[in-house]
Amino acid sequence: SLSLSPPPPPPPRPKQKRKMAAFLASTVLLASALAEARPLAHAQTPSSHRLFRPLSSFSRPPSSRLCPASLPNDALPAAHRRGDFVTGRQGLLPWWSRMRPSSSQISSSDLPLPSPPSSPSYPTHPSSSPSRNVRSRAGMSDGEAQADAPARGAAITEPGGMMDTAMEAARRAGALIRERIGADVIETKLNAMDLLTEVDGACQEIIEDIIKTRYPSHGFLGEESVAPGADASAIALEEAKANEWLWIVDPIDGTTNFASGMPLVGTIIALAHKGETVLSVIYDPFSDEMFHAVKGGGAFVNNKRITVSDASTLRESVIFTGSPPNPRSIRPTLRCVAELMPKARTIRMLGTAALMLAWVASGRAAAYFEPDLNAWDSAAGVLLIREAGGKVTDLEGNDWSLSTRPLCATNGRMHQELLDVAKSTNCLGMDEK
Repeated sequence: SLSLSPPPPPPPRPKQKRKMAAFLASTVLLASALAEARPLAHAQTPSSHRLFRPLSSFSRPPSSRLCPASLPNDALPAAHRRGDFVTGRQGLLPWWSRMRPSSSQISSSDLPLPSPPSSPSYPTHPSSSPSRNVRSRAGMSDGEAQADAPARGAAITEPGGMMDTAMEAARRAGALIRERIGADVIETKLNAMDLLTEVDGACQEIIEDIIKTRYPSHGFLGEESVAPGADASAIALEEAKANEWLWIVDPIDGTTNFASGMPLVGTIIALAHKGETVLSVIYDPFSDEMFHAVKGGGAFVNNKRITVSDASTLRESVIFTGSPPNPRSIRPTLRCVAELMPKARTIRMLGTAALMLAWVASGRAAAYFEPDLNAWDSAAGVLLIREAGGKVTDLEGNDWSLSTRPLCATNGRMHQELLDVAKSTNCLGMDEK
């Protein structure tokens, strides 16, 4: 019968067997050599250039813009630990849009952070040229600031790591702020516009514990320890000024933004020596921008020097103002805003004095005014603006001090023009009852 199946293949000849065995042996040797060489090559290749990485390396995206590498994993928001998403000015981003290896699998050379300064002295910084509108988001490592005791009325160097202490305290409070944004309001203070969450007190405790542990003899004035109202704030400040060294703190400036889930919040830490602000830190935990200054040493954000804007008239100026909870402050503010609107480029109310003052110092706006402001809202920002080349007075043009409540902070070029508008609208302080 006729078979349609193909004939069986012929048995391999001895020569073909030898070639196949040699090929298999060379393949095994090559694979072994590659396996031995891969760890060294993997370690020497920047993580961003590696084609093959284990899935565990994407367990969480340590965004250097939002969470500094120095923070432990348990200090990061739950979303960062899970790897679900990252938050920032651009909203929610999928975790895979910022895939990077976990911090345990990369070396410091892989991180996009600035190199440590060549000189350990502070406030001298590593050849950072002045620039306006600096928007760097790189973190600043601990231990970059060291100095000696300050001398009042002259350029100072910060003593005993006080800048390190302020930055560490601000970052730790900021980690909690990031994780708890949108926290419930537990009570109101002055009125229904003056909010308080449980996170405000918790952040102040974090900051106070760090400062008091290292400087137990220093005074401490925190917003959450003072009764609401201008009179109570003024009394608390005068009592606290008896301390030679006084830390002045607002743990969450912009509580209404924070409780509403809006990432426009600042942590403020200022240090006064004999009644004069000599060190300041304003930290934006959602952009990881650390604004800092020491008296006589210039103003910086994340170790990059900042200067005020060059707007020379109201017409060229972006102007900030507040939305105060006290009706006696609201009325003069709105009178001045109504007069300024057709004269200025624009008016903005961000709901946080911390960031508005820091942004004036960095040239993002030309001015900020408010008829009534507490010392813990203004002290750090005033030093930043002065060190960035700006000018700060009250709304009548008098010198600013810790006890001053009306505030006019500008780039200095259109300062008098703004004062003239404030005077013409009787926006010189709070209205009488």
